[in-house]
Amino acid sequence: MRVIPIAPSGLAGADACSDEDNGQVPKLDLPLVRREFLKGSGILMGTIAAGSVLAALAPSPVWALELKQLSESEGQTLMAMGRVLYPHKKLPDAVYALLAKDLDGKADALPVVKAGIASLDQATGGSFMKAPAAKKLAAVKAIEGTPFFNTVRGQCVTSLYDNDMAFAALGYPGSAWEKGGYITRGFQDLKWLPAPPQAASPPPFLG
Repeated sequence: MRVIPIAPSGLAGADACSDEDNGQVPKLDLPLVRREFLKGSGILMGTIAAGSVLAALAPSPVWALELKQLSESEGQTLMAMGRVLYPHKKLPDAVYALLAKDLDGKADALPVVKAGIASLDQATGGSFMKAPAAKKLAAVKAIEGTPFFNTVRGQCVTSLYDNDMAFAALGYPGSAWEKGGYITRGFQDLKWLPAPPQAASPPPFLG
């Protein structure tokens, strides 16, 4: 999964981070974690819903991403805009946070991004993130075609969909060519239509 390390790798006691006997993972030393993160400009944090697909895969129910140039509020606004552009109930906030993280790393785009965030807040009465869904949609539609809109929408394609969290949430099994292809790994896993008759879907020829 694409993650940002929460604690520095050289922490004392790092060898005790997992217990192979019972699978429990003790809590990290939070004071050290905070000091490491506060080097950045903003922190995006959240939790993964218990019982979700990602909850079973993630090492911890808590996630955090550090922003170097954008503030926490600006990062949250980008997450909210990402949900307007590409709404997915199955995708947790942790995936949309990757959008903010990736844009935070694009130095040449930051002036446009920061100005665009400010314009969204202004168009929604001060806080795009807290605005009703209808007002968010109207504000985003109003800037369609602008450099800010195109920058965020273009980044969404890779940030939201090219990561293991999205693969797991959306049911994509990942690359298959190195495992022999899809012919025996999901080729006939059609779930949303009735199964075809045998004559219409014979077994694959494997040589």
